[in-house]
Amino acid sequence: MSFSGDDVEVLGEHSQWRGFFEVVNVSLRHRLFEGGWTREIERVVARRRQAAGVLIYDPTMDCLAVAEQFRIGALKRKPSPWLMELIAGLMEEGESPEEVARRESLEEAGVELQAIERVAAYYSSPGGSDEYFHLYCASADLSAAAGQYGLADENEDIRLHVLPVAEVLAMADDGRIDNAHSLVAINWFARHHQRLRAKWS
Repeated sequence: MSFSGDDVEVLGEHSQWRGFFEVVNVSLRHRLFEGGWTREIERVVARRRQAAGVLIYDPTMDCLAVAEQFRIGALKRKPSPWLMELIAGLMEEGESPEEVARRESLEEAGVELQAIERVAAYYSSPGGSDEYFHLYCASADLSAAAGQYGLADENEDIRLHVLPVAEVLAMADDGRIDNAHSLVAINWFARHHQRLRAKWS
């Protein structure tokens, strides 16, 4: 048996908080695998805009771009709440995911993407958030990209590193890169590295 949205009945919802995203309390019931329905249950969901991210690869240098920045969700992370990540951002009204990837690459890495390939699209953490993430890998000239980036009016302070592929893979393996979107992209890239290098060189 497979279920659809018709197998969920939303009984009510109210906003608990609204700011950068919205926190909503939802009362609902849904069908059970064994038949029948659940009793009324409550769930809290963080409602966010869709987002897109891109792992930027320079096939000539055989290097990847890695952005270092402070993240509030990692505030208690040891030794530091500054994470090493791919380039990413939220979708604005009317933007496509690929347009977001290209815009954010200019804002956070100072580079214009060349070829771009879809990696995956998925819910980031559907147990408590409705964020849907579009993930890409793209080629660009990273020869002059390392440095400081970010939009001051968004309080962004980003240090971009341009690192050899082998080093980035090692960082994913030993925990220096420990956020989901980056790990998904890097593990995908590891499987496609030689194909992309040949295709994009």
